[in-house]
Amino acid sequence: MPKSDSPLPFFLAGKWLTSDDSVAIFSPWDSSRAGTIAIASPADLETAISKAVSVQDELSGTPRYRRAKWCADIARHISKTGEELAQLITRESGKPLQYARAEVARAVTTFTLASEEATRLSGEQVPLDIAAATQDAWGFTLRVPRGPVAAIAPFNYPLNLVAHKIAPAIASGCAVILKPAPQTPLTALKLAEIIAEVGMPEGSVSIMPMANETAEAMVRDDRVAVLSFTGSAPVGWHLKSISGRKSVLLELGGNAPAIVLDDADTEYAATKLSIAGFAAAGQVCIKAQRLLIHEAIYEDFIQKFLLKVKSIKSGNPHESDTIVGPVIDSKSADRIQAWVDEAITQGAKSLLEFHRDGNVISPVILTDTTQQMKVECDEVFGPVVVIKKIRGLDAAIDIANDSAFGLQAGVFTSNVNSIRETAQRLKFGGVIFNDSPMLRVDNFPYGGSRQSGLGREGVKYSMQEFTESRMIVVRFPGS
Repeated sequence: MPKSDSPLPFFLAGKWLTSDDSVAIFSPWDSSRAGTIAIASPADLETAISKAVSVQDELSGTPRYRRAKWCADIARHISKTGEELAQLITRESGKPLQYARAEVARAVTTFTLASEEATRLSGEQVPLDIAAATQDAWGFTLRVPRGPVAAIAPFNYPLNLVAHKIAPAIASGCAVILKPAPQTPLTALKLAEIIAEVGMPEGSVSIMPMANETAEAMVRDDRVAVLSFTGSAPVGWHLKSISGRKSVLLELGGNAPAIVLDDADTEYAATKLSIAGFAAAGQVCIKAQRLLIHEAIYEDFIQKFLLKVKSIKSGNPHESDTIVGPVIDSKSADRIQAWVDEAITQGAKSLLEFHRDGNVISPVILTDTTQQMKVECDEVFGPVVVIKKIRGLDAAIDIANDSAFGLQAGVFTSNVNSIRETAQRLKFGGVIFNDSPMLRVDNFPYGGSRQSGLGREGVKYSMQEFTESRMIVVRFPGS
């Protein structure tokens, strides 16, 4: 990338380009300028799509070992520049440094997984001698790239959720055009620097900050074969509605429940959930938002949970022991505060005194909430949890399922029958036992039901979305 005081250029089909339109990026922690970026125009997008289309056949025919090497090289370069990337994530997003470092490590894993999955992507044998007419034929399927991918990433994981778009696209043999979140484009552009070094064909990857209207044009374009979007439910479902015939992958968030039954280890559950409710200011799609605690252990859990939450450090995200940093901007902080105030006005009780310093909101714990309150029925995306007393397993399942969302849930229990029951009845894309709903490993299928999305991420599973099955039949006449 060119080094100057000018706005950072965007990465268009292997080239660094600038424009007359630029935007400054400010830290949500101290409002310092983190950088300035150039914004891609509709004409730039047209060039990127044209380049992606023109290179697609070459990528489709690229041997797997080369795709694997590209991903492995990217993983290696991310690892080498890990601390620089972590500091950048913290500077532009306000994510506490310990979580930024963990995100960098996860991005290394994501590209490493893509390197491995590039060599494993395959079809299956289909027996055709099930009928006399085709007894002389062999059948098998191939997984072939669908075509260029339109990828739109969120602000809360500006490196690893970008990686979860780009890595499976490269491994699948798909060109990809990525729009980073407007709040956190600098990390994505730093990743583009790394991608530029690995020698992929021109047009394979474009990383371009752009206006929402420009991104919508990308989603509407019939030359783009796949849409992969992570973000809010209203935006995601709107984009699906205008996407035409594309394959669509949506990861849209939730208000994750965590059930703690009366046979659970309350000390362990309180420890896990105190982090899962507030880490990174709660700006995680699968953060624990609704804690459903069995009445027999309710008071014990509350006491232990409060002690642990009171020890959580809030404030400067650049300090290595900070857990709750700032939310992404003042608009988000205002919304979270308004939702908490509204809940209290409607009868909710706060177990901790509300404290806000700029964009940093200290942990909020609410009881006596109802399903009609935004803090319970919607996605807070902030450092707020609600705690509800439940009478038993059936009640816990009913309350957990009483949501428009269905991304992940957590259950704390030592009873195998409770595990079996909740695994079958909880209507979520993932159910995590004896850990918080915030647990995600980058190789497992990640996604939700209902308003939480469509399809599954996780490198192997994204590759299934980015490719399609092609049936191959070979006959051997006279055999």
